[in-house]
Amino acid sequence: MARTEQVLVLEPQHELKFRGPFTDVVTATLKLTNPTDRNVCFKVKTTAPRRYCVRPNSGIIDSGTSINVSVMLQPFDYDPNEKSKHKFMVQSMLAPYDMTDMEGVWKEAKPEELMDSKLRCAFEMPLENDKTTEQSALPKSSSASLDDGEVKKIMEECKRLQMEVQRLREENKQIREDDGLRKRKVTSLAAPHPSSSSVMATSAMRDEGLSTHVLALCVLFFVIGVIIGKLAL
Repeated sequence: MARTEQVLVLEPQHELKFRGPFTDVVTATLKLTNPTDRNVCFKVKTTAPRRYCVRPNSGIIDSGTSINVSVMLQPFDYDPNEKSKHKFMVQSMLAPYDMTDMEGVWKEAKPEELMDSKLRCAFEMPLENDKTTEQSALPKSSSASLDDGEVKKIMEECKRLQMEVQRLREENKQIREDDGLRKRKVTSLAAPHPSSSSVMATSAMRDEGLSTHVLALCVLFFVIGVIIGKLAL
């Protein structure tokens, strides 16, 4: 039994072109459009799954809408003499009205319900003239985007920012100095000052100590006197 004709519209229809250099990831976009009045399930498959990353690689396209599929070619050593044999296939089917599990729908799908479209891959390296044009166009576009007025504004803004940074540094320095002075004042105020009562207490302690020394001397002299008296007898 013949397969059902593909209902999705593919852009591009037959070939995915990847433009080098291929030292980094190169992305090609595949647009899928659903012109029908039914939702359509789709899958994107490739013959070289390790070389490509496809996002999204499956899903549902609502009626009358489109979706862009990003096909990302991983970096590789390009050989201009080697022709690409990589291919992609877009497989689709009309989504059931009561669909709840898309994976289950794909497993239970009948062969005559499946539709597919195939695309080949093509690798292109930019020509030397194209490289020169791109490199020469870059500084022109940059210089054109920044006129003298914008450059002057940028310089004035840089100068203003430098002055603001200097002002903030001065304020920070002044804050540190004020903070150090305040700490010294707090320390000096917190230190105990000798009051009159403490002075009197200190004097009393000194007097008491002096009286104790005198009393001890008197007792010592008394004992010596008693000993000398006994020896004399």
